[in-house]
Amino acid sequence: MFRVEAGTGQWHFTGMTSQKSLSPRAWAELLLLALVWGGSFLSNRLALDSAGVLTTVAIRVTVAAALLWVYVFARRLPVPQSFRVWAAFLVMGALNNAIPFSLITWAQTSVPSGLAAILNSSTALFGIVVAALAFRDERLTGRRLGGVFLGIAGVAVVIGPQALRALDPTSLGQFALLMASLSYASAAAFARNALAALPPQIAAAGMLTGASLLLLPAALAFGQPPDLSWPASAWGALFYLAVIAGAGAYLLYFRVLATAGAGNLSLVTLLVAPFAVLLGALVLDESLPPRDFAGFALIALGLLVIDGRMAARFKKPRESGGAPR
Repeated sequence: MFRVEAGTGQWHFTGMTSQKSLSPRAWAELLLLALVWGGSFLSNRLALDSAGVLTTVAIRVTVAAALLWVYVFARRLPVPQSFRVWAAFLVMGALNNAIPFSLITWAQTSVPSGLAAILNSSTALFGIVVAALAFRDERLTGRRLGGVFLGIAGVAVVIGPQALRALDPTSLGQFALLMASLSYASAAAFARNALAALPPQIAAAGMLTGASLLLLPAALAFGQPPDLSWPASAWGALFYLAVIAGAGAYLLYFRVLATAGAGNLSLVTLLVAPFAVLLGALVLDESLPPRDFAGFALIALGLLVIDGRMAARFKKPRESGGAPR
């Protein structure tokens, strides 16, 4: 099955899932990756007041793209020459970076960073549905459908009925986060055929370049021009988004993918939101109502049901006559 990671837009085939066990080093790198991506929600919030939405997102993708191309040329990886591939980079840059990054960043003008991360974890749920609609080999089995319904119930709990009664900025921000998740899922479906044959580092650099081509003109026309008078927190947040959560996180992602396997790497989907909630509470003094945590628990349960490995662990001992571990 094709899966996209929540909050990152990273994609892989779960058909490639290995049975690798997680070493202590792999666990440490997996947790570090979740912490890095969880910190991007906090950094968005810190950069917004000074840089605004368009400038924040444009700096994030442009600097990250430049750093990844430095890596590509240093490793002497083959750069695509086909116009079709570069057109696909532009589409992927829109669906996987420009649109969702802009929606998420705009939503955080009214939505706490922890809540933004919780709603963004619905990306995998949208990915299941979009893949089932787009590909014949991605049909919704009973288990996957049950997981999707659990996740949808979690999203409904997080948003709450008041969002439907009054479309205030917070409600609109929450819906924008869901649209960002849908954009990520659409990018995953598009990438399955358009970019699957490319080295992942090339695909990442290319789609970030496509996003830069879309965002830079908009930021120059309507965004806040960079200003040295911005506080250090804003510049630090922009550095973090572009260098640490951008180029650095992509390279760490590929390392964990190689050492831990795609199936184990999918656990990062469940780990990003708790880190984002914790960082928001520690740095911004954010507090979320119990309803949000209950909703996230349902979303996480839905993702675990879709993943299927937990059920398999209980099923195998019973089939062999043993007790479940």
